[in-house]
Amino acid sequence: MNIPFTKMHGFGNDFMVLDQTANKIDLSAEKIRQLSNRHTGIGFDQVLQIEQASSSEVDFDYRIFNADGVEVEHCGNGARCFAKYVHDKGLSSKNPLRVKTVNRVLILHANKNGEVTVNMGMPEFKHAAIPFLAKTNGESDTEKTGYLHSRNLEVRGISKTFEFIPLSMGNPHAVICVEDLANTAVKDIGEAVGSHLDFPLGVNVGFMQISSRSEISLRVYERGAGETMACGTGACAAVVAGCLLEQLDATVRVNLIGGQLSIQWPQKDQNVLMTGPATTVYEGTIEI
Repeated sequence: MNIPFTKMHGFGNDFMVLDQTANKIDLSAEKIRQLSNRHTGIGFDQVLQIEQASSSEVDFDYRIFNADGVEVEHCGNGARCFAKYVHDKGLSSKNPLRVKTVNRVLILHANKNGEVTVNMGMPEFKHAAIPFLAKTNGESDTEKTGYLHSRNLEVRGISKTFEFIPLSMGNPHAVICVEDLANTAVKDIGEAVGSHLDFPLGVNVGFMQISSRSEISLRVYERGAGETMACGTGACAAVVAGCLLEQLDATVRVNLIGGQLSIQWPQKDQNVLMTGPATTVYEGTIEI
């Protein structure tokens, strides 16, 4: 069977996008891993599936699978590509679009300049919702909302304490502040934190260097994909973390490897807004 796909990216965070609104095809985890291979497959960080709405309250369902074949809850760069794909293909003329992920509803607004603003919803700090199995004095701390945590981890054979802020943007994140992002061992630390037993579903690990109250640089080691050129939910999580530390303002420019995102978090009881571009690379078919 040959199925059509579209290759897209948001600042280099790249996707295979599938229109599943008419004919639904379930790809196995093994097949996704094969297709994600950058030497023998299409090559991508995630598969994005556009599906018929499961309720009258949304326009589409939005499913995401990492390159390792595991379904995940959220992808901000993918959400921007989702909106562009739907409008370019004439699947809907609505603007904004309401789309349902595994655990929240996103509002996607296509701007006149070609960028897309995504209402990412509220950040979640309760440990059980991340999930994060915090321990304080040997007792479970899963319902508390303390922000800064530390863990002693072995990286490159050296035991060191790392401080991070755990939170969820619909998917789990741990944000670490660093002074020299270029010389940070992103892969080694990302793997150590990401595989820690306190994160039972894994975690995306963000490394944030703050330049000013309105600008940061960020690298993200994503679960199931490794370091990516950009991570939309990671950018949101980093800005939220910086605001909690009272080091960032409500609007922040986030410098990623692939480009710049604008993140807004007006107040702590409001939703996070992410604005950036979405790019179509090419279209093709693949034999399944």
